[in-house]
Amino acid sequence: MVLNPTGLPDGWADVGAVVMVGRERQVGGKGNASTAHYYLTSLRVSAKVLAGYIRNHWGIENGLHWVLDVAFREDESRARVGHAGANLGTIRRVALSLLKRADTKGSIQTRRMKAAWDDDYMLKVLQEIGGE
Repeated sequence: MVLNPTGLPDGWADVGAVVMVGRERQVGGKGNASTAHYYLTSLRVSAKVLAGYIRNHWGIENGLHWVLDVAFREDESRARVGHAGANLGTIRRVALSLLKRADTKGSIQTRRMKAAWDDDYMLKVLQEIGGE
């Protein structure tokens, strides 16, 4: 662990660590696709602790994307013009958040369909806006 990373700009005095994570994955059964991801943090902890934080973050992120794809079929969206894709993505995330807060049983997909078919349930879900 390097407590004072060298070579950083003067304005970055509070940086505790610079992290590079290399990722590889097999694509289509042939070859590997590799990427490098960089992180800056003010934390002054070991590489093992930082790796745990990064893994946890991506576990949550991947879970969110899985739910959006399964319940909202996000990967099938063909919105490509202007800001349509980003706007629809925001709406999906708000809807997912509201559906998770609804005090009912069933999967997110089931709750979504119920909200589409039942106006009273939709109102109940929408009333979670601003709720705690």
